[in-house]
Amino acid sequence: MFKKIKELLNLNKTIQEKELYLKEIDEKTSNREKILSETIAEAKASIQLESEEIIETAKEEADKIKLTATRELNELISKKDKMEEDTSEAEENIHILNKELTKLKKSAARFKSESVGIKELIEKFPSAVDYTIIEEKLEILEQSLGDGVLNTIIELDLHHKDSKTLRKDMNANSREIKKLLTSYESRYTTKANQTIYHLMVIGLQAELQNILYTLSYTNLDKALENATSLIEKYLTICGNGNASILPTITRFLSELEPLFKKAIEIEYSYYIQKEKEKEEQRRIKEQMRQEAEEKRILEQERKKIEKEEEKYLKEINSNKELLSKETDLDKIAALEARLKELEQQVEKIEEQKEEIVKRANGKAGYVYVISNLGSFGDNMFKVGMTRRLNPLDRIDELGDASVPFKFDIHAMVFSDNAVGLEQKVHQTLEANRVNKINLRKEFFYSDIEKLESIIQDIDPTVEFTTTMKALEYRQSQSIKDEEMQIN
Repeated sequence: MFKKIKELLNLNKTIQEKELYLKEIDEKTSNREKILSETIAEAKASIQLESEEIIETAKEEADKIKLTATRELNELISKKDKMEEDTSEAEENIHILNKELTKLKKSAARFKSESVGIKELIEKFPSAVDYTIIEEKLEILEQSLGDGVLNTIIELDLHHKDSKTLRKDMNANSREIKKLLTSYESRYTTKANQTIYHLMVIGLQAELQNILYTLSYTNLDKALENATSLIEKYLTICGNGNASILPTITRFLSELEPLFKKAIEIEYSYYIQKEKEKEEQRRIKEQMRQEAEEKRILEQERKKIEKEEEKYLKEINSNKELLSKETDLDKIAALEARLKELEQQVEKIEEQKEEIVKRANGKAGYVYVISNLGSFGDNMFKVGMTRRLNPLDRIDELGDASVPFKFDIHAMVFSDNAVGLEQKVHQTLEANRVNKINLRKEFFYSDIEKLESIIQDIDPTVEFTTTMKALEYRQSQSIKDEEMQIN
């Protein structure tokens, strides 16, 4: 009996243990389902986010591809239009050349038959040609050339002829060339060498005319190189053809080269003058643009001040109305004091309005001297002018993204004729102007002491700062040095 009871107790204990084990399994299963659910949710969110990023990236790439394709299409269309235009022009030129070629072919056929006939005549009847007559004709031809065969046969319509001064300089240089040609002509005693010399002179002068004709403002260096190459080419040809005349030819060409280059520089002076005239027109247009911009800003200031004036006038009228009805002596005194203060403010506004009108319609403004050590070094300065009520606005504009650092202000001179004052300073520094072609670039080489002396002579009361602070530049250099020490 006891044995069965014991077995029953053991069985109950086993059942309880199994139930506890099953409960633990249920809890673990529940936790796993929860973890699995959370993991699935996180995975879905991650996939959703990744898909959105992929879609966004794809859209950006598509936009870039579309923009690139559009730009390339526009470029192709432009090239196509240009090619069609060039093709049309080329076809027209080909048509003209074909007509000229046909004409020349006809002339050549006619001259060929005539030359064949003359050749047969000479062969069959040698005595029929009187060579003394030919020599006489050649002498007459040489005399008709004026000063001889050394003159330039063809003179192209070059630009120096449009200037009296340049024409005078070119004629003087041409006389030097002719003098040189004549002096070397007498050194050749044989007919053969004289013939070689004359042909060489004709070729050299024709080449020079071609170099001068193709000269432009942008290819001076190329033209001078062509002149040197021309001399070297003729020297090589003469040396290979007749070594006996090489020493004389070498001296001749060495003396001729600088005269040819001088002719190129004289012709180039025309282009320099024209470029200066263009830049002067650009400077005038830029000045007009700046004046229009400054007038626009002044007009904005005027409107702003007028709105302020309206507020004060409204307040004055309101206070006057209150004053007319007030009987309390303390309040009356307070209102009168307030009115006096408001009227003083209106007077200041009127003065500002007058100043704006004066700036907009006259020449009053500020001439400034500024530097940018980090951008241009310690010996380059800008001297400019502005009509702005606040001239610092103009300096801030100049120190925008076009230069890496802000400008330092050394002097700010007010003048009723700022335009004339600016011109006066520019004339004093003219020899030190950085850009001598584009006069809109108002930069000058100078030292700070010279600029201070110029400004002090104009207005001894002007405060002139000789120190180049260059804060941003110096701070940048300091950071750079620290980084180099770390590395």
